[in-house]
Amino acid sequence: MRASLIQIAVEEGESVESRRLRVAALVREQAGAADLVVLPELWTTGAFAYEEFAGEAEPLEGPTYEEMAKAASDAGVWLHAGSIPERAPADSGSATGEGSLYNTSLVFSPSGELAAAYRKIHRFGFDKGEAVLMGAGEELVTVRLPETTVGVATCYDLRFPELFRGLVDAGAETLVVSAGWPERRRAHWTLLARARAVENQAFVLACGTAGTHAGVPQAGHSIVVDPWGEVLAEAGSGEEILTVEFDPSRVATTREQFPALKDRVLGLRTPVRRSS
Repeated sequence: MRASLIQIAVEEGESVESRRLRVAALVREQAGAADLVVLPELWTTGAFAYEEFAGEAEPLEGPTYEEMAKAASDAGVWLHAGSIPERAPADSGSATGEGSLYNTSLVFSPSGELAAAYRKIHRFGFDKGEAVLMGAGEELVTVRLPETTVGVATCYDLRFPELFRGLVDAGAETLVVSAGWPERRRAHWTLLARARAVENQAFVLACGTAGTHAGVPQAGHSIVVDPWGEVLAEAGSGEEILTVEFDPSRVATTREQFPALKDRVLGLRTPVRRSS
């Protein structure tokens, strides 16, 4: 299986519409070169451009949806189209008439059909930014591809291993992470991507952004890790397309050769004893 991680540079001065068309062209260029294409988190606005979220939010089936669906179909690829600031329909009881915002990932089939949408569960910001501007998702999402089952996660989710264990329990063999990760914590990015691969005996495809979002330099260094924690490919810090070939059947082989997942003892149903 071949995957292309498109590490977009998000810089000030480029309109959302212009970037959308540019990214769609890059996706189309992967025709024949990749089976799966992955984009970063909030590439339309920049993950740290909090003040842009409300103004650039769009309905699920908005302009980014339409452009990415067409690009996936034109290229004949599975497309994890990164995430967008989604504005959900307004609740009937909403005082403002506006719906909630979500950090929502979109996955399209090679025919351009929406295969899955994932609303980010763990919001970053520590009581500011995304953490207060956007609602939290509630459902884990997996997508069945012909070669592998993909588990979908977004950026800050990478710090919460229980989410990935839940994806594995749901059948995930390849964990795809779309991110806008800051340069100042790049060491964590690499460490956590490898950790999630080792502990879940799964491939990890983690695609980040380049450039600077609202004054925050981005880490870049998109990475592909195998089920043993070995780095198969890693991008640099600038805009780049990282393409790698990997064998999804190695997940089953690894889990058979080293059946650590079968030795799990603790889980959600395990009683918790709290000291008084």
